[in-house]
Amino acid sequence: MNAPFFRTALILGLLSAIGPFAIDMYLPALPSIGADLHSDNSVTQLSLLAFFISFALAQLLYGPLSDMWGRKLPLYIGISIFVVASVGCALAQNIETLIAFRFIQGIGGAAGMVIPRAVVRDMHTGVQAARLMSLLMLVFSISPILAPLTGSAVIAFYGWRGVFWAVTIAAFIGILLLATQLDETRPAHQRKESSIAGAMRAYGMLLRDRNFMTLTFIGGLGISSFLVYLANSPFVLIEHYGLTPTQYSFAFSINAVSFFAVSQATGWLGEKFGLVRVMRIAVTSYALVMIAMVAVMAAGLAQLPVMAVFLFAGYGFLGLVIPTSAVLALEDHGEIAGTASSLMGTLHFVISAVAMVFSSLVADGTALPMAGGIAICAFLAFAVTQATIGRRAAVAAAE
Repeated sequence: MNAPFFRTALILGLLSAIGPFAIDMYLPALPSIGADLHSDNSVTQLSLLAFFISFALAQLLYGPLSDMWGRKLPLYIGISIFVVASVGCALAQNIETLIAFRFIQGIGGAAGMVIPRAVVRDMHTGVQAARLMSLLMLVFSISPILAPLTGSAVIAFYGWRGVFWAVTIAAFIGILLLATQLDETRPAHQRKESSIAGAMRAYGMLLRDRNFMTLTFIGGLGISSFLVYLANSPFVLIEHYGLTPTQYSFAFSINAVSFFAVSQATGWLGEKFGLVRVMRIAVTSYALVMIAMVAVMAAGLAQLPVMAVFLFAGYGFLGLVIPTSAVLALEDHGEIAGTASSLMGTLHFVISAVAMVFSSLVADGTALPMAGGIAICAFLAFAVTQATIGRRAAVAAAE
């Protein structure tokens, strides 16, 4: 693999990770934030939900802007907003202020989620795009490994406010890398045809594109299954199972290791078997593992090691689902890659926000409701795949 290819993946992965880093790094601090700002768990979790809502909606803006202005300028704008909001979070004196700045922080962080996917599509298609996307996922997945561990260390020395000063520094590093290491991949002549009116037409076309919507929903349901875990795991693992914040960080990180390790096989498997087949098998396996997890836990084996083994296996299969579904969805939309990436990202997080709300309604502090929410998302991804991608593949095979 050549150095420029890997360097591009590294930079795009780091830019993509800035927003999620602001989530994962402060997860171990959620209980202490609630105690310090005198709010209960449900209100404290709103700071997470506020970030996700703005993170989802703002993506609709950054994609068209990146098609019109190029990829780099909207990234500068988004990361700058993120920096200002992170400072506001660090200085917040009550939960309402923290929630407000988390909302603004999500607006800024959305740029790093949308635009790197568009850059991948600018540069490559097919298996090469899948290989670059999986490498991007490798760097992106460092966030859930290092962020909780780093967060625990920062919290131990500087309290939860130190987390937001740390993500401010990370964002400044992102701006430096963007300025010095990433070339513009959307030439000026390609931007001439892009406009807000054109973006609205493109959104309408994409919403009517069954293939794009199917693949987006499969990826979104896969992501939502992880975010249900993300939102509930601090309370389940720390308060129910009695882990310390540092122990929680290690437990949380193990799943990311599985995710990114398996995702690195995406390019090889796609070249050998085809991306569609790889995705179908991965979705099926993921659903089976998560449904088995719930069945075993409901039967009385709800110990932490049991759940951890199932999650480790399941999130490995998810590491194949996410990059393949994204590459396949963007495959036919190179001229509007930014806009398509925006809609994909927004739908992913809308689906995830709905899943997180429902999971919070049934949460009782134990592990089974969280596991059930994860399994439901995995099963729905399987059902959508079978009803659409699987049916089309069967018809094609019969012809």
